[in-house]
Amino acid sequence: MELHLTEKAVSVETCSFCHKKKPFVFICLVTLLLFLSYHISKQGWLQVEPLYTNQDTIGNGSFLTILVWYWPFGYRYPLEGDVCKDQYHIPGCRLTDQRSLYHQANAVVFHHRELQQRLQVLPLNLLRPPHQKRIWVSLESPENSGDLSHYSNVFNWTMTYRRDADIPIPYGELIRKQAVNSSSDSIEDSITQNKSKLVCWVVSNYNARHRRIQVYKSLIKTIPVEVYGKWNKRPLASANLLPTMSHCYFYLSFENSLSKDYITEKLWHNAYMSGAVPVVLGASLEDYKAVAPPNSFIHIDDFASVEELGSYLRNLSQNQQKYASYQAWRRDYKVKCLWSWVERFCRICLHHHNLSAQTVYQDLQAWVTG
Repeated sequence: MELHLTEKAVSVETCSFCHKKKPFVFICLVTLLLFLSYHISKQGWLQVEPLYTNQDTIGNGSFLTILVWYWPFGYRYPLEGDVCKDQYHIPGCRLTDQRSLYHQANAVVFHHRELQQRLQVLPLNLLRPPHQKRIWVSLESPENSGDLSHYSNVFNWTMTYRRDADIPIPYGELIRKQAVNSSSDSIEDSITQNKSKLVCWVVSNYNARHRRIQVYKSLIKTIPVEVYGKWNKRPLASANLLPTMSHCYFYLSFENSLSKDYITEKLWHNAYMSGAVPVVLGASLEDYKAVAPPNSFIHIDDFASVEELGSYLRNLSQNQQKYASYQAWRRDYKVKCLWSWVERFCRICLHHHNLSAQTVYQDLQAWVTG
């Protein structure tokens, strides 16, 4: 409108001499139009806020909008600024918990625990934009997920610890070090110092039906196990867990569920980050091999009996060179634990462009338990 009025004003002012200098006036008008067009495009005078589309536009100046319908476990994370880019180097990802942006959101995430406990409900009463995807999020094992049969044809993508999830969010992961330690004092030698306890375990959830309890009861008949946690009234403060476990040769990274890819902080944090060699029970040996450093853990399935496992641990603790070989991976890798839900949700933008827009989980229960 401003451009049209400008043209009209110019034409009025020049009408008295147009018949004499028509070529000159025409050139002036064309020049003025080109000048205005250039500056409008550069300065954005007439720009409006674009709507977000269902396209992976990372890197070309626009954003994917990820709406957190409610926060897991009720704890709200601050989202000021471009948190995905500033904190996790993920550009083009707009993370929000403002429900007023529902119709602009490319994806809406729903944490299962709150749905399971009926603390939250799905917004099935809202008209769903055609481009929008609903993401089912959970870090629980299948046996702790309850009945999922009523979620058929509701969710488009899954977001869990499993490697075959649409958006994998493991409890931890390996990061290759950029610079390899060239010191004459190897990392594995330093990590094996000050070991005074053979086997340690932190456990709060005691359930006699769990296989880990049965293995523990058999193991203590062969070797001593130092147990901490609420179960035996020896709780460890978070700040004391890693320093305490660092004095242990081995840590029992025993999961409470034996499920596909269910490998929790018991491996990544309690064992690896403390410097103890993990003795693992939970997912299959193949699942551990797929994500953990080679020769960095001891899986109980490699032994014919718990007694044989106990004897192996005792002998290994007395062989410094062989024990150090279980720590050799630390020269090339480090462990990263994923604690922040902000980081987890930002990772949606890393996978979004590779996911099928037509996917719908017709039987979520079958996928979770499969």
